[in-house]
Amino acid sequence: QVQLVESGGGSVQAGGSLRLSCAAPGLTFSSYAMAWFRQAPGKEREFVAAITWSGDSTDYADSVKGRFTISRLNDKNTSYLLMISLKPEDTAVYYCAVAWRKSIATMAKGVAMDYWGQGTQVTVSS
Repeated sequence: QVQLVESGGGSVQAGGSLRLSCAAPGLTFSSYAMAWFRQAPGKEREFVAAITWSGDSTDYADSVKGRFTISRLNDKNTSYLLMISLKPEDTAVYYCAVAWRKSIATMAKGVAMDYWGQGTQVTVSS
């Protein structure tokens, strides 16, 4: 059973930065598209960013464009989400998910993912 492991969450002040990591030990990571989602208290889960299995294409939610950057290192079975200029409205539990060679458009819908992580809390104070 594959388990994705997120790390890097924490508490920062508005304007600060964090880098989340998603490790996928035991997975043929280079064959999986990867995405980040988040869920704030009382709200539905929402798409944040996605990257193709090859890393040649990315997509972002409008709310994070220009502030968040998704990347991956296939030789380390790890994906990253660099978040800068954080805002209080970015406060949420962040989840990574992977799906075997799915398109960016499909990843953004967040359905039929093969594996999910357990989530990491990000808290941004004003």
